[in-house]
Amino acid sequence: MARSRKARLADVAEAALALPDVVRGGDDDLPSYAVDGKTFLFHREPRKDAVDPETGEWYEDVIAFWVADLDTKDALVNDVGTPWFTTPHWNGYRAVLLRGSRIGELTHDELVEQVQDAWLARVGRRKAKAWLAERS
Repeated sequence: MARSRKARLADVAEAALALPDVVRGGDDDLPSYAVDGKTFLFHREPRKDAVDPETGEWYEDVIAFWVADLDTKDALVNDVGTPWFTTPHWNGYRAVLLRGSRIGELTHDELVEQVQDAWLARVGRRKAKAWLAERS
């Protein structure tokens, strides 16, 4: 089986908008994606909790993805082989962070799966079940 190509920033929007009933919000610089009024993925403005440890500069390219539960979050951020991270601001929240500049460390398929998982974490059970059944 061929390995999926490297993920690109444009793949985030493409994957999110391919899902049912997704509404794009935000603006061109900081888009967000929601389903049934619940945001599942968004580009975050720079904040003091996500900084370069060497320079102290605020990261300007952070994307937040909802996850199913805190165990999933822990698994993602504790896997040193992935670019997922969190900050103390996100303690207790079912979300992981990704810098846009590191998106190429994921394959296209890995990124699409995470976008889909974020959508599934926020969509209603009936809609999730129907979408999953269509894919089986």
